[in-house]
Amino acid sequence: MDITKKSFGYYNGRDVIEYTLANDAGMSVSCLNFGCVITKIMVPDRHGSVENVVLGFDRLEEYLEWSPYFGAVVGRVAGRIKGARFELDGKAYTLAANEEPNHLHGGKKGFSSVIWEVETFVEDDAIGVKFSYHSPDGEEGYPGNLETTVTYLLNNDNELKVTYVAMTDQKTPVTLTNHSYFNLSGNVKSDCAKHRLQLDNDRFLELGSDLLPTGRMLNAADTPFDFRSGRNLIDGIQAKHPQNLLVGNGYDHPLLFANEGENTILLSDDQSGRKLTVRTNQPCVVLYTSNQLEGPFSISGVQARNYLGVCLETQGFPDAVHHPEFPSVILSPKEKYYQETTYRFSSM
Repeated sequence: MDITKKSFGYYNGRDVIEYTLANDAGMSVSCLNFGCVITKIMVPDRHGSVENVVLGFDRLEEYLEWSPYFGAVVGRVAGRIKGARFELDGKAYTLAANEEPNHLHGGKKGFSSVIWEVETFVEDDAIGVKFSYHSPDGEEGYPGNLETTVTYLLNNDNELKVTYVAMTDQKTPVTLTNHSYFNLSGNVKSDCAKHRLQLDNDRFLELGSDLLPTGRMLNAADTPFDFRSGRNLIDGIQAKHPQNLLVGNGYDHPLLFANEGENTILLSDDQSGRKLTVRTNQPCVVLYTSNQLEGPFSISGVQARNYLGVCLETQGFPDAVHHPEFPSVILSPKEKYYQETTYRFSSM
């Protein structure tokens, strides 16, 4: 097992470094101190060919100009906050409206676009990198000083464990996630339409025309949003369900796990034989099939187009600050926010 690092550019006068964690089983994970961005996850297919299974860029300038949160940690609050404002204990807070008129993924200076402090470490059977960031009181409009750490830990079972820990000195909303776009074909050889997804979700959140939750939790049964028996993503891309059409033909929806505690998500690609098993302690996963990815840029030499990646954003319910019926995302002093999501790669 090995950890290496190299320069990836400069941002706001500081070095951006790419760290690569490599295990003894042919898997490696590369990540930046900029936004905790995961730039590459290299894993073998059923024939042993090692290829990249996430979307990313080769240059920092491309992340700054184009990236739709490729591989980044987003926060303080993942997802949209309606009207870029919320009330907490009778006081109104105004946030950065970086997706007018709403607030998205932590704002203009979210966790995805700051330099984190880094510590690498080696354990008996794993290697890791620990990122730390101090978000001052008032940053992007949020109350409280928030101390956050994100740890990427790679073991020889081809398992990447991501843990998020945060503590605050004032009440503040917190729900973090990683915004990696997975493509199990390897090196973006094909899109994700025929990737198969399975998870135990009995409901999903209805979205309004502003792509914010209406508050209604819809029954997933007999809809393209029921993944309990598994289905190919193309089902939702081609579906005429109004919720699929609303987001540009596909998915951009919070899927709600049927049970509390640890839940499992399975993503697989028959052509490459790769399988991703995700385990999380979060109450939902936002499934995004990159319906709006098309643009004037390339990803690993492939022209950007829709459906090239699939995001599995494990997190709290979006816009929970406006929905008391949703599980709370408010973190109080002396409490500890703890989120854990594990990604295990194997072949079929």
